[in-house]
Amino acid sequence: MLPVKRSSIAPQVVFLGVASLLNDVSSDIIYPLLPIFLTTTLGATPAVLGLIEGTAEAVAASLKYGAGAFSDRFPRRKPFVVSGYALAAIARILVAIAAWWPTVLAGRLLDKAGKGIRSAPRDAGRCP
Repeated sequence: MLPVKRSSIAPQVVFLGVASLLNDVSSDIIYPLLPIFLTTTLGATPAVLGLIEGTAEAVAASLKYGAGAFSDRFPRRKPFVVSGYALAAIARILVAIAAWWPTVLAGRLLDKAGKGIRSAPRDAGRCP
């Protein structure tokens, strides 16, 4: 029988990978249906859809740059990553309870803010 070699992957890396997977799965389930929900249920116009998605992408892009530069000044990046995932979780709740399109806008902005805050520090390599 051959000896089994243990993986040298740190438990924090595995946990971060699982958290990222679950977050991406929840996004991929919710957000493709969002335009239908906004237009049919909440009565939003195509211009509102463009406003929501364009603003959300602008927030994510600007925060990726800012959070990456800001996290470089701290010895630990874990608070940035954890807060980014927490914001995304709160954002999903906002979208789920939305009865008006501005609530969906707030949820998308919060979700993309979380993505912007966590992405650059998470990818920098020394999260824990």
